[in-house]
Formats: sequence, C-alpha cells, structure tokens
Amino acid sequence: MDMRECGFYRGVDLGGWFSQCDYSDSRLDGFITEKDLDVIASWGMDHVRIPVDYNVMEDEAGAYIEKGFERIGRALAKCRERGLKVVLDLHKTYGFSFDSGEKEEGFFSNPAYQERFCRLWEEMAGRWYDPENVAFELLNEVTDQEVIGVWNRVVGECISRIRRVAPKALILVGSYWNNSAEAVKDLDPPADDRVIYNFHCYSPLAFTHQGAAWVPELTDTRTALADAGFGTEDFEKLFASAIEHAEKYHTGLYCGEYGVIENAAPEDEVRWYKMIHEVFEKHGIARAAWSYKQMNFGLSDQRLDGVRDELIQYL
Repeated sequence: MDMRECGFYRGVDLGGWFSQCDYSDSRLDGFITEKDLDVIASWGMDHVRIPVDYNVMEDEAGAYIEKGFERIGRALAKCRERGLKVVLDLHKTYGFSFDSGEKEEGFFSNPAYQERFCRLWEEMAGRWYDPENVAFELLNEVTDQEVIGVWNRVVGECISRIRRVAPKALILVGSYWNNSAEAVKDLDPPADDRVIYNFHCYSPLAFTHQGAAWVPELTDTRTALADAGFGTEDFEKLFASAIEHAEKYHTGLYCGEYGVIENAAPEDEVRWYKMIHEVFEKHGIARAAWSYKQMNFGLSDQRLDGVRDELIQYL
C-alpha cells in the first residue's frame, strides 16, 4: 500500500486529551480546542492521531459510558470539518498499559480481558466506521517480547470481529518493545489489504528523552544531537527490517509517534526532525509527530516559536 495515497500521511498526535490525563470534565472537554485543530490544519497536516484510554468509554465493570463516546464522536466531527482525518488509538485497555504506573495487568494471560478488548473495538468500529476519515489503531505500545504469540492471536481475532461492522476500515497494528520498528518483523502477515504495520521512534533516546523524569538514567539535559552520534543512516538501519517486512506483505508503514523532549535545544530538534523526515519520505512512511501540545514534547509550545516555521516542514 502506498501510504502517500491513503490520506493518513502527515499528522500530529493529540496526546493528553483523552489519555494520560486526570479525566476531568475540563480536560476532556477543553484540552484541545477548535482553534488548536485550525492551527494543525494550517500546518498542512492531513490527519491527527487521537490516543484514547478505555476508561473514557467504559467503567470498571465494562459498562459503556455514553458521555465518553459522545465526547470522542464530537472530536471526530470537529476534525472532519477541517479536513483532518483521524487515527483513533486505544492507548490503554483493561488489563494493559505501556505505563506500569497505571497498574493495568493481566491482559495477555486473561481471555476475559481479551474478550473485553475485542468487544470494545466492535463497539468503537460500529459507531465510527468511516473508512475515508477514521483509521483504527488497535493498541498502543505492547511492551514485552514474550507476549507476541498471544498478541498476534488477539490481533487476528479482533480484526475479524471489526470487519463484520467495518469491512474497509484502515487498521494499524504495532509490535512489542513499545512499538519498536525492530519488532515489526515478528507481526503476523496482515489479515487483509487494509491492515498497516505501525511503529514508534524516539531514537536516540539519550537525545530525545534527555532529562525525562520517567527515565531516571537520562538525567542530563545538555545532550546535543551531535554528541548523541546519530544520523540519517542510523534511521535507515533502524527501519530496515520493518520496511522489508512491510514490502514482503505488500502493506504500508506508519510511525504513530516520534519526537523530541522539551529539554533539547530547539535548533537540534529541527535537525533531528529533518533527518527522520528524509527517511520517511524516501520510503513513503506515514507518520504522526508526538505531540501537538504540552506532554513534554509540545510542538505548539512557546519554546519552539523561533523555529516552528522550519520545523513543520519536516513533519
């Protein structure tokens, strides 16, 4: 699949809206505004990726929260009004989160949790099936390599059930090691020609995550890109096996997250985006940059005012 033609080619993440937040009414209703969507459209983006946690749509017992579905539905409509397509990403499911601090456990060993995951996706797909404007990303950042066998099985079952209500929806599937490009090769062949392989990229971590509070070993906030010793050829090597796997099965690649933490020098951030952009363009890899606002990576934050016009050319 040529991702340049699919309409989900250049985007940004709306992290922190329906995910990784306090879930207050003010957050869910006001973190991303219509003005923000106007800005994103003015940057020339064709889509946004919206991470959503299961608990916006389900209570602890699994009963659906209609208000949550309505909020997400309004967000999709507001994006559509501006010509922005949406990758809807289930960022956390009952029993699993990429963030161990969420204390979601048991998904990969509990068939009941897996069934709940599939039922939720059936509900989401049934409500929001719009193959021209909405794509579905099954789950954010599976962490452990040892669960890939279970994950491939769950993916197959979930896609089969989604297809009953959304036969032509674009579906994105990522692998272990937090959606590592190097792990794409262990994903099963796509179930059909509307399934895309998904990965994330924050390499080199010493640069993109310098000073990140959640990575204690990266306390230094003085890491220049040159000091990290990473260049365009390193992105080529990093993505090589994923590109090969996608080509083998005649599907596309989507990088659903990539970005640089606010502690890095803005000029170095632009250089990093320029390098990864070159590789994305060479191989036709679709992508969404993390993240539009705040979340330690905000592309619209004041710190980037002096370089933003140049930076957005490389998204």
